[in-house]
Amino acid sequence: MSKPVLLLNAGSSSIKYQVIDADDEEVLAKGLIQRIGSDEATIEHEVGGESFDDVSPMPDHTVALEQMAAMFDAHGPALSNVRAVGHRAVHGGDRFSSACLIDDSVVQALEELSPLAPLHNPPGIAGIRAAQKALPDVPHVAIFDTAFFADLPAEAYTYALDADVAEQHKVRRYGFHGTSHNFVSHAAAEFLGRDYSDLKQIVCHLGNGASMSAIDRGHVVDTSMGLTPLEGLVMGTRSGDVDPGLIFYLNREGLSVDDIDTLLNKKSGMLGLAGASDMRDVEAAVDGGDEKARVAWDVYIHRLVHYIGAYIAILGGVDVITFTAGVGENSATVRRDVCARLTALGVTLDEDANAERNKEPHSISAQGSPVTVLVVPTNEELQMAREVKAVVEQG
Repeated sequence: MSKPVLLLNAGSSSIKYQVIDADDEEVLAKGLIQRIGSDEATIEHEVGGESFDDVSPMPDHTVALEQMAAMFDAHGPALSNVRAVGHRAVHGGDRFSSACLIDDSVVQALEELSPLAPLHNPPGIAGIRAAQKALPDVPHVAIFDTAFFADLPAEAYTYALDADVAEQHKVRRYGFHGTSHNFVSHAAAEFLGRDYSDLKQIVCHLGNGASMSAIDRGHVVDTSMGLTPLEGLVMGTRSGDVDPGLIFYLNREGLSVDDIDTLLNKKSGMLGLAGASDMRDVEAAVDGGDEKARVAWDVYIHRLVHYIGAYIAILGGVDVITFTAGVGENSATVRRDVCARLTALGVTLDEDANAERNKEPHSISAQGSPVTVLVVPTNEELQMAREVKAVVEQG
């Protein structure tokens, strides 16, 4: 008997969803709702190889999930068969170290943590409430982006701030993309036929948002994102690491705190440097001789190499470096340029394997390379389904 679970990833104006059979891990349906809050919101629903779409007013998440339910009623599968609902929760702070059943106290905690993730937690809460209203008789489970990094050592999560101020305001490194890093690191070990607890791993999750993790024989010891998802690597629109003094300087120069927030989160990164947030567009501009794009590309690669080198030092060596997510899985050029700068650290790339299109986990390092380099497609929804199943079975 199948055990379908509904998985929801609610953003401020969008909801991504999938239904996965938690037993055989088959995707039964998936969809995307966009432009929630407008009179022309869209929904795309895929099931059985067919796609269905609609445009209608969706003033809030409750109406959006009603439209989703209507799609399931019209085209299947039946939502009445769903055994549980899993919700992506971006920020669990230091309160949640694993997925958990959602009750009023969990929702309250997410509300209290919203100042740490004002763009992510509130829409997630709205999605939880709307889903509980639509499916009140099944368990709802929260899966936290931060949970995978809950056991970071103090030396990695502690900022060199006044300790009392940090404690009062819960300032520390939390890390994000944990669901992806969890899935990919385990998938890499499985692909290599190695025990997870035997490997020193670096995972490079490179999408519009980007982060890196260092995993020492099953224990996460560092990650690039911090208190918020702004820290670390260069991203599509986010700056990643900058001198904190930049904020005070720009404020004194006349920019408000909100202006600086918008600048660093939405107008920086590759968009700010090259005028495009999509790495495919940046790569095309580089090939066309655009000097701004070339500088942006080099900054992006430099930051990746910087973090990989640091993590190799922290790990005391590395067995496998894995690329994943939209850029990591699809840009052979990014992988090539990063690996070209790591030859002194034991990385030797197989150029043909790197150039090959492959949707399955595969090695792109040369035979005999001291460090194995992999490309492993991430599957956050499948990881969520596994965690929902585990929580529900535990009761």
